[in-house]
Amino acid sequence: MKAQDTKLLELLQGSKQFVIPIYQRTYNWQIKQCLTLLIDIERIGESEEFSEHFLGSIVYIQESHQTISDVPKLLVIDGQQRLTTISILMMALAKSIDEQENDIGITGKKIRNLYLFNPEEEDEKYHKLILTKKDKETLIKLQNPIDTSKDKSPRIVENYKFFFEKLKIMDLDTIYKGIQKLFVVDVSLERDKDNPQLIFESMNSTGLELTQADLIRNYVLMGLEPTIQAKLYRDYWYPMEQDFDHEYKTKFDAFVRDYLTIKNKGVIPKQNAIYEAFKKYFVETIQSGSKVDDIIEELYTNSTYYVKIALLKEKNEKLLKKFKDIYALKVNVAYPFLLELYILLKNDKIDEYEFLQIIDIVETYVFRRAICGIPTNSLNKTFANFMKKIDIDDIANSIKAHFVLFDSYQRFPKDTEFLQSFIDKDIYSLRNRNYLLDKLENHDRKEIVNISDYTIEHIMPQNKNMPNIWRQELGDNYDEIHKRYLHTIGNLTLTGYNSELSDKSFSDKMTMDGGFENSPIFLNKSVVQIGKEGKKWDKTAIEKRALFLAKKAQEIWSYPTINDDTIKKYTPKKEQNNRYSLQSYNYMHDNTLELYKPLEQRILNLDSSVKREFKKLYIAFKSITNFIDIVPQASGLRLSLNIDYDELDDPENLCKDIKDIGRWGNGDVEFKLENINQIEYAISLIGQALDKQIGNNEFL
Repeated sequence: MKAQDTKLLELLQGSKQFVIPIYQRTYNWQIKQCLTLLIDIERIGESEEFSEHFLGSIVYIQESHQTISDVPKLLVIDGQQRLTTISILMMALAKSIDEQENDIGITGKKIRNLYLFNPEEEDEKYHKLILTKKDKETLIKLQNPIDTSKDKSPRIVENYKFFFEKLKIMDLDTIYKGIQKLFVVDVSLERDKDNPQLIFESMNSTGLELTQADLIRNYVLMGLEPTIQAKLYRDYWYPMEQDFDHEYKTKFDAFVRDYLTIKNKGVIPKQNAIYEAFKKYFVETIQSGSKVDDIIEELYTNSTYYVKIALLKEKNEKLLKKFKDIYALKVNVAYPFLLELYILLKNDKIDEYEFLQIIDIVETYVFRRAICGIPTNSLNKTFANFMKKIDIDDIANSIKAHFVLFDSYQRFPKDTEFLQSFIDKDIYSLRNRNYLLDKLENHDRKEIVNISDYTIEHIMPQNKNMPNIWRQELGDNYDEIHKRYLHTIGNLTLTGYNSELSDKSFSDKMTMDGGFENSPIFLNKSVVQIGKEGKKWDKTAIEKRALFLAKKAQEIWSYPTINDDTIKKYTPKKEQNNRYSLQSYNYMHDNTLELYKPLEQRILNLDSSVKREFKKLYIAFKSITNFIDIVPQASGLRLSLNIDYDELDDPENLCKDIKDIGRWGNGDVEFKLENINQIEYAISLIGQALDKQIGNNEFL
């Protein structure tokens, strides 16, 4: 590698051609960035104090297989945005000099021949800068009178027009002097000695607008010969970009993360380390004998499935309907599992009916858990590892059985728990309340109602200062009833007349124009029926309607049906009774027992998912995995907390960071419990470790 400070204009001079590799991003500088550059150039051009202005680095590698007579082709690894912007500015400056006929010591023709063209060459070799895709066509066409054809890259055209208009009111001599003071670090790489990707990563280590998708694409294609790059990009990578369309920058990283989760048998890459995880997978796959072409082709094939699921590009109407439900429910964590199922579908391992059945179960599982308030941050691991449990010879039944067999924090809420939670839940505050109302409204309906055309109506008004007629209707406990039932499903419906209904009496809401009796909305039919029966809208009416809708919900999000033989077949065999007990620990004597017993009870009461296991050297308490391990000692109990030391709120500084020390137990934080008065403080620490593991937020 050769690196040296060079004036930008000197770098551009001479017979050469800077080529932007096909995998690089298109040109994306905006007007505000061009304005900043132009202001800097004008400032340094006006001042004698500035002899130079650093613009950045230009990193390139010379294309191999060239003869002495060829124009050297320099493949740009880093700096294409700066090179392109300066070229656009020089084009605008050359035209401005021609039109204004200003004498600034250089003509427009000379600027073109020195910095934009190779005047002795023809065709494509004539141009010093060759961009990718439509950028290439646009930049070349701008050498002629502006073409208005639709295939232009708008960013290039906009920036050219911006520079040209600005130069009409600026001193061209000053601008040219400023450009002459620009210098760059000229980094020339040798193909056989330097690693372009490592240099590219170091140049972009600060994350200068590069997504992990950019880094992955460059990593795969950069080290290949240009002809191979072009083929792989044309056949696989460009079609992937087109499939993701405008969501490429935001959704492609998520796809790669989910894809790697599958390839790595359920190990989920960290959100900010997808690129590193892909590099590791890529290297290991190549070392196992795979070819780059095969890896990219498989990635592309899976991406076509992924966009059908996550970006709703499925052509099959039945599948699309289910994918829309998953999308509305925002079950992104299930995408690795669904992608694996889609692969099985395409490989004829399951049929369409089975696939639809399983998606129904996924949707119901997530929704029921949300309604029942079961913590959700373990769902990503649940779905990532699900396929490890299936029977490849009986996929649908084994999947259904494993859903039903989940317990504790992973449990699939049964009808009794779901029904009561649905009745009691604050539905109005749910993040995805529209999903819920849409499903209730449109289930088994051919004439679909677009609920986004309606607003949510509180039958009993939200206004705390309710009109007297509502207080009379609700009875003496109206305030308590209002607080308890206001946002529950029994009191909610849809209407297009929200402002007209307002705080009117229930009788008026029933009979007025646009009232419940005249509404085509299914949700209002139960209001009318129950309202007519009781002649008013009170606690009894709300509870009756809530039960009616809860039973409807129980049908829509139905618990899987599976026979006993199948359950028995896939029920894990119970492990032998643990051979360890409290009596197994040498130091679990009277004093330590007095500490342990109340502590154990407090830990088990933290959450219904908590389980205790006696190990050989310590006692483990786990939910998803161990969050606290207890080691009996002569002086008390040593607690090993499974949480990062920096994340722990330890106001009395009683904990110790043991990450690099090593102890029995699974945590990186140690706390010594030596007397009964410390139990309350210990529980505050243990609770933090548990919260980190299972969370306390709802999915919806």
